[in-house]
Amino acid sequence: MGEYGSYVYRVAHSVLHDAKEAEDAAQEIFLQVYKSLPGYRFEGFKTWLTRIAIHKSIDLKRKRERRKEEQWDPAKVLHIAPAQEDGVLQHLMDEERRSQLRARILELPPGHRDIITAFYLEGKSYEDIAAEQSIAVKSVESRLYRARSWIREHWKEEEWR
Repeated sequence: MGEYGSYVYRVAHSVLHDAKEAEDAAQEIFLQVYKSLPGYRFEGFKTWLTRIAIHKSIDLKRKRERRKEEQWDPAKVLHIAPAQEDGVLQHLMDEERRSQLRARILELPPGHRDIITAFYLEGKSYEDIAAEQSIAVKSVESRLYRARSWIREHWKEEEWR
């Protein structure tokens, strides 16, 4: 360790790019060298040591990357997951409400149905509706007023809100 300590540290640091991790890796590398001594064939000790150092450093780097991937904050996940579920649930509820509203609009008298559909579902302005139907803007306003009155008389409040 005295003779090759700084060399092993430099090899580990070249792979890991972190001083603290290179120090830890150097210790683990020397433990691996000690365990692997019975398999050493007495041919180029520094080459053999370098190979062990590189392989051990790469293994440690992979472990470090896996740890980063596995680290997550449960509070964040618990915070995000319900929001996503709520968004999906809200979307489904909105879609169901729209579907029910379209079905109810089909029950309206034809004159009321056209004006309600144009204004509320298609988002057209009074001027656009007036131009399409070749009527005055005041007529659009009055027809929309009568359609709303008809809805208030014939639908229960919770059905149209």
